[in-house]
Amino acid sequence: MRLYIASSKEIKDGKITDIYFERTSKALEKAGITNVKVRMEFHSYGLPKEYEWAVFAGLEEALYLLEGKDVNVYAMEEGTLFKEVEPVITIEGNYLDFGVLETALLGILRHSSSIATKAARIKRLAFDKQVIFFGLRSVHPAIAPMTDRSAYIGGMDGVSGAFSEELLGVKPSGTMPHALMLVVGDNVEAWKIFDAGVEPDVPRIVLADTFEDERTEAIKAAKLLGERLSGIRLDTPSSRRGNFRKIIQEVRWTLNLHGFHNVKIIVSGGLDEPQILELRDYVDGFGVGTSVAFPESVDFSADIVEKWVNNQWVPLTKRGKWPGAKQVFRCKRFDDVIVPWGKQMEGCEPLLHKFMEHGKLVRDLPSPQEIRERVISQLKDLPNDEKLTSAM
Repeated sequence: MRLYIASSKEIKDGKITDIYFERTSKALEKAGITNVKVRMEFHSYGLPKEYEWAVFAGLEEALYLLEGKDVNVYAMEEGTLFKEVEPVITIEGNYLDFGVLETALLGILRHSSSIATKAARIKRLAFDKQVIFFGLRSVHPAIAPMTDRSAYIGGMDGVSGAFSEELLGVKPSGTMPHALMLVVGDNVEAWKIFDAGVEPDVPRIVLADTFEDERTEAIKAAKLLGERLSGIRLDTPSSRRGNFRKIIQEVRWTLNLHGFHNVKIIVSGGLDEPQILELRDYVDGFGVGTSVAFPESVDFSADIVEKWVNNQWVPLTKRGKWPGAKQVFRCKRFDDVIVPWGKQMEGCEPLLHKFMEHGKLVRDLPSPQEIRERVISQLKDLPNDEKLTSAM
């Protein structure tokens, strides 16, 4: 028995790749074609349906794979919102020095950006309500750090991974599972045990839907813990949910009626964009899992767009793709312009910057907190969208 996972070294060494990249390298070497300098772009020609933008994530891991290779790397800052066709990374160097890494690079960018993009969409819909990522049980544990990181930088206010503080500098968030009440056998006794056994700085948010009606358990918890109770979480399964919004309204009314106006209501369990829209006016926060952990895919591809021939760059790419290396300029809010590499645009900000020269990092990498702040600031700057205020 074993865990079917690859080590960092195996990935960096190019062992985790599609076989045709290995065969291509061997064929080129046998033919003596060992020094072909190219520019390869990573871009998305197919965002999910009705998506107008996505969040670029995974750059730090991509640079880790390319470190030490004789390549130059230009990229958008991690956390940049981008549109279709726009290149997010351009690698410049001898194809044989990095070609075998295409599989791993695409996997990193696609998975990380897909999660970050979904997280950003959820956070944008939630407005100022807190959103915590609970999706680790939906993914293989080997990629839990990547999953938490991508969700966090995409805009989640917190993540549940116990490792997050050590690896990401993010204090983990979470309340209690139904298992606590089931093991103890009584909800009130379970809440007492939790209150007595958990550090004082952990918010007392009680799961209030295990044995009894949500309204009944919420009032019991409020009377038991008093001012120590920060909130209640409702994770009612769909088989018992009925109209979840009406259940929440009933609980809120009852808590207020008994004077517990400050007790927050957090909801979780199978939430996606439509539920966020439906419930955001009635709750104080959301726990979101599978919809972010298994999001719609941001479909990245990698294409050679230029080749160094007779001491100059020659545009070259396959059919269906835009030939030539490109720069992206952001003009005003979210007005992007794609131009040939080297062209300037006055009054606009270039989005691709040099991150690596001959395999050495030449630009500082931001912290997850700084990346998240970049995403949030861009979300606030997006044009108003009528879909944000209508049922989906």
